[in-house]
Amino acid sequence: MAVVALGIALLWLPVVQLVTPAETELQVWELSALGGAPLQGLWGLTLTTALIPLLALVDIFLFKKRLVQARLNIFTVFLCLGYYGVLAIYIWQAKLALGTEWHILPWASFPLVCLVLIMMATRRILKDEALVRAADRIR
Repeated sequence: MAVVALGIALLWLPVVQLVTPAETELQVWELSALGGAPLQGLWGLTLTTALIPLLALVDIFLFKKRLVQARLNIFTVFLCLGYYGVLAIYIWQAKLALGTEWHILPWASFPLVCLVLIMMATRRILKDEALVRAADRIR
């Protein structure tokens, strides 16, 4: 549930602040998953940000299918890592197109927190699966 809550919050919270250099007129834009900066086509960031809590929510209801649940968790971990790749691309585009400096905001750490939580959950799911298999062998 924490991954779902953090992922939903990440949709609306800004993760990067883009600031124009000091020589020109000061302009500040905040980049979030839903836009905010004068960049077009932020669909990649929106898609990765929306898929993280959606897959985590689906994962909750797969408790009877532990192996599928573990595989979905591993895919979500790669999606959390991909979020930072997509974010880096958008920051690079903004730097080239607008000539801005960028500052990471604390909310950008949410996918990293989600990644750690998902990895912990995956370990416990796989331990539970091993325990169930061991119990089936004893019968």
